[in-house]
Amino acid sequence: MTQQRGGKGAGAVLGAATVATGLVAGVWFAYVCSVMPALARSDDRVFAEVMRDINEVIQNPLFFSVFFGAPLLTAVAAWQYRATRTRIWTFAGLALSVAVFLVTSAANVPLNDALAAADDVSAARDAFEGPWVAWNIVRAVLSTAGFVCLLGAFAARNRPRD
Repeated sequence: MTQQRGGKGAGAVLGAATVATGLVAGVWFAYVCSVMPALARSDDRVFAEVMRDINEVIQNPLFFSVFFGAPLLTAVAAWQYRATRTRIWTFAGLALSVAVFLVTSAANVPLNDALAAADDVSAARDAFEGPWVAWNIVRAVLSTAGFVCLLGAFAARNRPRD
């Protein structure tokens, strides 16, 4: 039975990875459907000020525990389920979680940093808004797909043996 289930505690790790991934997906989704459309209505100064504030405030232990916890917990789950029928789902979830981390690190964070350092908020907004929104949509889709994969892992884990 252990071989099918991923070992002792594997369900808890998979559950925590799924919750963390879902929370991350929810953050990016909130930007897609509310934060960025609302800010798009703002003038350049307000846009830059609010995004700077958000990018500063989001750097906190609670967000970081979920943001970094999602790929770490998913990696542990993938390892625990590596020899089970759940491995495809957990490894897919891991690949997507790592992709979210990479997109955030390579695209969104550098854009945040450039906005924070800019003196000309109008030019900074022009360089920031379109690319940041596009990359945020990418990470929203990737993290949602990762969440779905981890839900698939649960379904495969709990399906009776043929």
